Amino acid sequence: MKKIVLLYRNAFGGLSRPAWMMSLVMLINRSGAMVTPFLSVYLTEVLDYSLKEAGIVLSMYGLGSVCGSFLGGWLTDKVGHFKVQFLSLTVGGSLYFVLLSLRQFEALMAGVFILSLVNDTLRPANSSSIASYARPENVTRAFSLNRMAINLGFSIGPALGGLLAAISYRWLFIADGLTCILAGLFFFFYFRNLQGQPPQQTVNAIEPKANARSPYSDGYFVLFAILCCCFATIFFQLLSTLPLYYRQVYTLSENKIGLLLGLNGLIVFLLEMILVYLIGDRVRKSWLIAGGVLVLGLSFVLLNLTQHLAILVVAMLLLSVAEILAMPFMATITVERSGLANRGSYMGLYTISYAAAHVVAPYLGTTLAATYGFATLWWCTGALSVVTAVGLYFVVQHIEKERVRKRNLPTPGAETMAVAQ
Repeated sequence: MKKIVLLYRNAFGGLSRPAWMMSLVMLINRSGAMVTPFLSVYLTEVLDYSLKEAGIVLSMYGLGSVCGSFLGGWLTDKVGHFKVQFLSLTVGGSLYFVLLSLRQFEALMAGVFILSLVNDTLRPANSSSIASYARPENVTRAFSLNRMAINLGFSIGPALGGLLAAISYRWLFIADGLTCILAGLFFFFYFRNLQGQPPQQTVNAIEPKANARSPYSDGYFVLFAILCCCFATIFFQLLSTLPLYYRQVYTLSENKIGLLLGLNGLIVFLLEMILVYLIGDRVRKSWLIAGGVLVLGLSFVLLNLTQHLAILVVAMLLLSVAEILAMPFMATITVERSGLANRGSYMGLYTISYAAAHVVAPYLGTTLAATYGFATLWWCTGALSVVTAVGLYFVVQHIEKERVRKRNLPTPGAETMAVAQ
């Protein structure tokens, strides 16, 4: 028992106080994450839209996420991560109350798009702030801490959401909106004196503009982002088609669906920090990320091999392990590839890759499920995971080799200084 306690203490040790507070903000925010996991069920069962129509609305959420991620990355570099996060949390929370009253299909599409756009300006700003508050030697663990908080919130949100949905779906929107606003207020009062100077006043004095290249001109990183989008397209079946699969194939109640989805967050919360601490510096990122993608594909293929309630739990366990192996190291690759002057833009492109998957995943998933059945959908996700894993292995390996090569190059002027000394 002492060894286990020591292991946890070492895994969490050395992280800065602002990194902990940022994770607390995300915990408050994600504890109210109830609308998104149940949105497909809400659209099909409460508002009586077809499976394909629900997929279109969910794709509008993804389209808003793409625009929000791009806007958030741009704004972060312009005005700083503090203002972007505060406005995203408070304004986004207010929009849930507006979405609650929408019933017409076109109005729902517009409402979901605007809600997602505002909410997802948070992502690049949040990632940039984590990188700035974390100590250089534990950036990956700082991201893992933040993800741990998000996943703990996600284990609470869907489980509580399932209980509220059994009473009325109205409470999902109210709870989600209130927790966003509360997270925004907590964030404002704690970080208002820690926001620092706008990027132009600090970064340009430290890092030459020549080094601040655009991520869109970085060919290997663009390819990395595309492959991350493929990974996320598979992963986001968790939020779009998987709840429908539970409902239509296994006829599970909202409570049980919420518990299964919450299991993902609970597993990641319990294991991610420990696994990152144990293997993060011992195994190459290319192996970890590629392995995570393959395990993700296996978690969906497993659903086709047998039909039993126990297989749903095993599949969710594998999906959670895949998330732990891939996602924190993908974020670290992005941080290491960027510099101070362009971190917001790099994080913006990285989050755009996930946001784009929010567009593709629900529409593609619901279309395949409606046309060919869920079994075909799960086989397709398995095949895509193999292709994505191979691609990520080689791209990440190249990026890592390039980083090591640049790190070993002599600093300009270093030889002159050495001679002078």
